[in-house]
Amino acid sequence: MYACICFAVTDVELRDCIGGGARTVEEVGDACGAGTGCGTCLDTVDVLLAAELAPSVISDLPLTA
Repeated sequence: MYACICFAVTDVELRDCIGGGARTVEEVGDACGAGTGCGTCLDTVDVLLAAELAPSVISDLPLTA
């Protein structure tokens, strides 16, 4: 699915940019152009960054009950 229609960037490409080291909206824009056009995709970029970079709640749970 296209996340950025201005630069034809898919959600998979956004995830690849983040997986490749992009840590801010600006870094994602530098890597693939998303967020540098009309700005409609900025919310999607923010959500994907937060999902990838936020620590998982599950990782804080004890290993045994």
